[in-house]
Parts: sequence; structure tokens; C-alpha cells
Amino acid sequence: MFAVVRTGGKQYKVSPGDLIVAERLAGDAGSTIELADILMVSDGAKISVGAPTVAGAKIAAEVVKQGRGEKIVVLKFKRRQRYRRTMGHRQELTILRVTEISAPGMTTAKAEAKPKHTPKVAAPEADATEGDAKPAKKAKGKTAGAAKGKTTAKAAAKAPAKKAAKAKKE
Repeated sequence: MFAVVRTGGKQYKVSPGDLIVAERLAGDAGSTIELADILMVSDGAKISVGAPTVAGAKIAAEVVKQGRGEKIVVLKFKRRQRYRRTMGHRQELTILRVTEISAPGMTTAKAEAKPKHTPKVAAPEADATEGDAKPAKKAKGKTAGAAKGKTTAKAAAKAPAKKAAKAKKE
């Protein structure tokens, strides 16, 4: 089930469980608000379009967070007049989680309850049947190429030549 709701001069397509970022709405974090300006509701089989809104349709949403958006820089500039004005603006926002969508003649859709604490999943352990072999450590930095076997042939060829040149000098 989904619905199209209008709030703050914008339209949002929402389903139960969705998070939306809307313009500032009254309510503290954790409180429940009701959005009644529903433009369209669909449950998959039926579609109800409002003229301009669907009568009796409601969306229940939980306020997750009240906050502000990113800063927008507003610049006024007139050329050849030495006129410049810079201002910033941060829009007040409300993050909502849609919990329920209801409309007359349609089944009410509710969001699935999320657990407050999600348990951490343990990392899979190595099989004991393979032996007590430890995994190889990865090479870091300049030795990474040598560990992969890319420069070992060059290094092996240069090493005896350097030793021979050093022995001649002494």
C-alpha cells in the first residue's frame, strides 16, 4: 500500500515504514502526528484519487528527529556598483517515519515493528577440521609487490651483482 501526501508545499509518495524529510512540523522526537492532506491512496487492487484530497484518508507518522538542513549560500551581486551581499540559510526539517496508512474502503496498512536493539551477529569461526593453520598476513607498503612475486626476479638478479661490485672495491 502507498499514498501520496502533501506537506510543506511538497508531495511525497510514502509506504508504511518509509522515512521522509519534510519541512518543519510541530512535535517532539518520539511523538506521533497525523497527516490528513492525502492526494492519492492505493492498496494494489484499488486506487483512490482525491479531488483535491481523499476524504477520510489519514497517515500516522512518528517524529524521528527535528533538525536543520545544510547551509545554502544566498548571494546578491550587482556588477560595476561595488554591491555584494552574502547570506546563509538553513531550513528547519522534520524526519518522519510512516507507521500507518488508512483510507475508507481499503485495508489499513501498518509498518512492521522494528526491535529497539538489534543483536550483533558473531563472525563465522574457522573449521577445526582444517587444522590449526593461521591465515597469511597481507603485505603492506613497498613490499606488497615482492610478496605477490612481481619483483622477486629483478631483486634476485641485482643482489649478486651488487655483492660482486662491493667485493671488488674492497
